[in-house]
Amino acid sequence: MNSIKYRDEDFQLKDGTLLKSRIWFPQGNGPWPTLLMRQPYKREIASTVTYAHPSWWASNGYLVVIQDVRGQGGSEGVFSGFSQEASDTSQTHNWVRSLPECNGLLGTYGFSYQGLTQLIAEEGTPPPDCIIPAMTGLSEDAHWSCEGGAFWWHLGIGWGLQLAAQKAQREKNWTAWHEIRENLESKKYLFNGHELLKKNDPEGMAYKWLNLSSRKNLQWKTHKPLDSWLIKPLLLIGGWWDPHLRGIIDIFEKAKKAGGNPKLLIGPATHLQWWEGAQLTQLNFFDSHLKEKNKEILSKKISLWNLTTKNWELSVKSKTPAWNLRSKGLASISHLEGGLVPNSDSQENGEVNLVHDPWRPIPAIGGHLSDTPGEANRFNLDIRPDVAVFTSIPFLNDLRLEGIPTLFLETKCDRESFDLFVALSIIPNGLENTANQLSTGVLRIVNCDKGIKSPRKITLQPVLATFKQGDRLRISISGSGWPAIGINPGQSQYLCEGPSPHCLVTTISLLLSKSKLKFESLISS
Repeated sequence: MNSIKYRDEDFQLKDGTLLKSRIWFPQGNGPWPTLLMRQPYKREIASTVTYAHPSWWASNGYLVVIQDVRGQGGSEGVFSGFSQEASDTSQTHNWVRSLPECNGLLGTYGFSYQGLTQLIAEEGTPPPDCIIPAMTGLSEDAHWSCEGGAFWWHLGIGWGLQLAAQKAQREKNWTAWHEIRENLESKKYLFNGHELLKKNDPEGMAYKWLNLSSRKNLQWKTHKPLDSWLIKPLLLIGGWWDPHLRGIIDIFEKAKKAGGNPKLLIGPATHLQWWEGAQLTQLNFFDSHLKEKNKEILSKKISLWNLTTKNWELSVKSKTPAWNLRSKGLASISHLEGGLVPNSDSQENGEVNLVHDPWRPIPAIGGHLSDTPGEANRFNLDIRPDVAVFTSIPFLNDLRLEGIPTLFLETKCDRESFDLFVALSIIPNGLENTANQLSTGVLRIVNCDKGIKSPRKITLQPVLATFKQGDRLRISISGSGWPAIGINPGQSQYLCEGPSPHCLVTTISLLLSKSKLKFESLISS
C-alpha cells in the first residue's frame, strides 16, 4: 500500500462552485471500478474513524474518490446540509464516471452524513452499480435528531458544535473555534450548547432541529431516495448501539417495497466503534458487484449479532411472549419487588409513584444515545429509589428475543411535561449484582393534563438476545436519561436542556393494570 498514489482534483458544478476531491489510484493500468464517498469532514480524514484508509481500498483494485461536499473542506460554497446534496450528488456521479481512470462501474460507501449522500439524487440520475450506506437514515426527526419526541441532547449538541467549529475554521474565527473546543472538552456544552449553537451556527442543521423539537407544529423533512436507486444492490449496515439504527431498518423496508433485494447487517457497533471484519464484508460486497470474477459471491439477506451469545444469526420471525408489570407500590424502593409476569390478565397490577428530582437526574449509560455508548451494567442505577424496576422470575427454558421492545402503560403526573426513560436488561443466572443493559428508549410527554391518566407507548432500540435458562428479564423506568436527553423542567415555557433552577421536582405515577411489554417485529414487511 506504500506505493499507492493520489492526487487532488477540482470538479465544477453547474453553478460554478468547485468541489475538491482526493483520488487514490491502484497499481497498474486502469481503468478501474470506482468507489465514491461524499463527506463534510475533510477528504484527508476519509472517515478513517470507522473505515480502512482509501489506500487499502485502492490496493484491492479500486479507484477511490473522497469528495468534500459543498462548503466543507477544500470545496467552495456555503454548507447548507442535506438540502444541497441531491443536485451535487447527481453531478458528481456524472463527473466520476467521466474520469479516464474509471471504467464506468461505480460503488458508493460511507456512514452517517456520508450514508445519506449515497441515497438522494435528482430525478432521472443513473444509479450507482451498488451502494453501502451505514449508520444513517432519511427522517431528520426520527433518524437524525429526536427519539420519542426528545431531542438527542448529547449527540445533537455535540455534532452541531463539531460542524460549527469547522465553520469557524473556514472563516479563520479562532476565538470561536477555541471557545467551542474548550466547551466540548470540559463538557460545559451540555449546559450552554444551545447558546453556543445560536451564537456560532444559527443556520446549522443541529440548531434548526433543536428548535423544531420544541415546537407544537412540527415541519420535519424526510428525504426520498429514487426507487431506481433502491432496487440496485444495497448493503445496509447498522449497529445495536447506533442512534441511526431505525433509519437503516427504514431504508431496508423502503428498498424491499421498491422491488429491491437489500441486505441488512446489524452488528455490535456504536456509531464510531465497529466490529472486526466490517471492512472485509464491504469489500466482498463491492467485489461481487463491481468485479466480474466475483459475481457469484452471495450474502444472507438479514444477518444479526446476538448480544448475549456473541454470534451472528439470521433473522427469525417468531411469536414472542408478552409480560405485564406488577408491583405493590415498592418497585422504586426495592429493586426486587416489582415483577414482570408473562401474559397475565390480572387487572390488579398496582401503582408505582416515581419521583424525578432534577437536582440529581438519573444518568443514561451505555446504549445508543448516551455519552458512553455500548454495553453497560446498570445495577447501580437500578437500586436507586428514583428508578422503578420490574424483574421476571428466572426463565425455565432458553428464550430468543428478536425485535423492537415496546412498553405500554398508563401514567399520570403532577406536571404538564415529563419524560419516561426506559431500559431493558438481562440479569444473568447467578449474577445478582449485574443488570446488563440491552436496549433503551425514551418518551417525552408535553402539554399533558395534570393528574389525568393517559396511555403511553415507549419504543426501545431494536435488540436480539438469547436468555438462557435461569436468566431474568428486567425493565427499568426513570424520569430522566441525562445527558442522552435534556432534563425535562416540567414546565412548557422552558427548554428541555441541562439542569436549571426552572426544573421542577416531578411525581410520575405508573399505573400498571394495563401495562404490557411486547416485542414487535424488527422488519414490518
